[in-house]
Amino acid sequence: MKIVLMAKVFLVVGLPGSGKSTHARRLAIEHHALRLTPDDWMIPLFGEPEGEGKRDVLEGRFITLALQLVRLGTNMVLDFGFWSREERLSLRWLFEREGAEIELVYLAVDRATQLARIGSRWNDSPHATFPITAAELDHWRAHFDTPDAAELSGFEPSEPPLPWTSWLAWAEDRWPSLSTD
Repeated sequence: MKIVLMAKVFLVVGLPGSGKSTHARRLAIEHHALRLTPDDWMIPLFGEPEGEGKRDVLEGRFITLALQLVRLGTNMVLDFGFWSREERLSLRWLFEREGAEIELVYLAVDRATQLARIGSRWNDSPHATFPITAAELDHWRAHFDTPDAAELSGFEPSEPPLPWTSWLAWAEDRWPSLSTD
């Protein structure tokens, strides 16, 4: 008799300074989950937070690993930020296809709190973080797709945007190192 374990995947959504990593660590402990966050890897590996496309490659490898672990019944916490609705919808589709339960965890935060947290983080551990200006933060806030109630509840339309014919094709375009094998 084969025992099938249903894994749970938490997609932690929010901008820098929203408390994502702190919350993700707590979720990982509470749900016996593996937490994957590019922020912990980018500076040690590449010396910068984005690395001219390297972050997308790293995220793709993390998603590939998470898919493999979900098949083994391992709970996952993906602490990427997921600023676009399409990122979140494609991952919901990919992980649900593997039988995982998905929970979007959105951490809303006001600008003043964000700036204070970012400044504090930079002062406390500059070697483990990166500087963020108020102008950068404002730009990111303007381009962030805030999840609505339908998306947070899991009842979101599942069609990918054109010209993509599937969420898998969209995800492979977004994360060039993604493999679903």
